[in-house]
Amino acid sequence: MTSSTNAEAPVLERLSLLDRFLPAWIGLAMAAGILLGRLVPDLNDWLDTVKIGTVSLPIAVGLLAMMYPVLAKVRYSKIGEIAADRKLMATSLILNWIIGPALMFALAWLMLPDLPEYRTGLIIIGLARCIAMVLIWNDLACGDREAAAVLVAINSVFQIVAYSVLGYFYLQLLPDWLGLDTATLDVTMWDIAKIVLVFLGIPLAAGYLTRTWGERARGIAWYESTFIPRIAPWALYGLLFTIVILFALQGETITEQPLDVARIALPLLIYFALMWAVSFALGLWLRLTYEKNTTVAFTAASNNFELAIAVAIGVFGVSSGEALAGVVGPLIEVPVLVGLVYVALWARRRFYPGHS
Repeated sequence: MTSSTNAEAPVLERLSLLDRFLPAWIGLAMAAGILLGRLVPDLNDWLDTVKIGTVSLPIAVGLLAMMYPVLAKVRYSKIGEIAADRKLMATSLILNWIIGPALMFALAWLMLPDLPEYRTGLIIIGLARCIAMVLIWNDLACGDREAAAVLVAINSVFQIVAYSVLGYFYLQLLPDWLGLDTATLDVTMWDIAKIVLVFLGIPLAAGYLTRTWGERARGIAWYESTFIPRIAPWALYGLLFTIVILFALQGETITEQPLDVARIALPLLIYFALMWAVSFALGLWLRLTYEKNTTVAFTAASNNFELAIAVAIGVFGVSSGEALAGVVGPLIEVPVLVGLVYVALWARRRFYPGHS
């Protein structure tokens, strides 16, 4: 458990150099991508020469690099123990798989009724539940590390089963039922499932096998203190690489339509704030401990932008508006979630007086 002195240390000082300036790195990656797109106008044709399914090989490598380190951190042996906490599990599943997607669907339609591609991109983000940087935010806010890891693992498995079903429901069935005017979406459950299986299933299996073999061969201490720190930065390297490529292909749209980017960002800001606040308030009402409540709030408020970007690229194409919405996501999430870490530490003093 993190000491109270360390817990109150400035949040940014407790981040690594790479994590501390991640918003700046993302900004630089965006700028580099726009510049690359101008210098290499035929980049899209070059990227399409070798593909994994419908995704070009360089982008596929970047996406897999984002996913693997996070899933290699998960302590899969703890899943059964944490899963026995029915209150924690039920709360997390309801927030992640019922409230979260429904809220993003509502915000997307309310705020982007005239921009169907960006609206669809936001819905795809809402369906991709947290499995990545939430572990960082949870740790900084002194949440329950083991519970966070287990919820991440469960979300990872659940996404393979449920993501395609929910995608079909929110992108096709529900708009039809509500009589909403939407562009025809040439997407099937199998289209989404293939992307999820490749870009989540492969790194999930690799992460599980890596931890199993690593712990058996060298021990848990070596795996946690030596191996994980070595591979952890590659998740962010993969994210930055992917952003460079995506912005190289989306640069013209971004520079010519900055208002569209701002309109994508606004519902994301509202979504993060509402999901965290509602989740934390629900945890208070259920009398969850601060550690578990914080973990539930951050896992509910965070999203798996790696998967959302992969789905958007694989189903709609690298130059699509859906892909652009996915790219804007992490640029907004990082500073907002850092801010919510401060909110969580304030809430601990305000609502959990037993904590020093």
